[in-house]
Amino acid sequence: MMSLRNVTFGNYELENEITVRKAIDGDVDAVYALTVPFVQSRQLLSRTREEISELMLGGFVATEMPGGELESIVGFAAVEIYSKKLAEILCLAVSETCQGKGVGKLLVQRCIDFANEKGVFELMAISSSDYFLKSCGFDYTLPDQKRALFINPTQFGR
Repeated sequence: MMSLRNVTFGNYELENEITVRKAIDGDVDAVYALTVPFVQSRQLLSRTREEISELMLGGFVATEMPGGELESIVGFAAVEIYSKKLAEILCLAVSETCQGKGVGKLLVQRCIDFANEKGVFELMAISSSDYFLKSCGFDYTLPDQKRALFINPTQFGR
């Protein structure tokens, strides 16, 4: 388990303990609710509760326990392992109130550790924020040789 308490990130000091732990089945509804604003703003792909439930196997939640109140989920990320060669970070989301405070980096680091524990050679992440991912150590694997290209088959299929 990874945690932060009274650590300064940028100009903000975390006042409450933030802990990253393995996701459990009981987290599905809270994670689903966390992702809704990101889906609405088209920052994340839409996922059903059942799809989020499937992500729990390789999922991690960031939780906050302010002043003895009940634990609240403020972040989520999951790793999907495709093979020993490749895995992907999916569904990275941090509540608006905790963005810019190191929570996303904690989640990404836990995903990196998980992929490493599973012996995965390469971990990828697709995001609209190259800056954030680069600050976590990600870069183009072969910047002058290859890049991933994507197509939505529903838009261009016959």
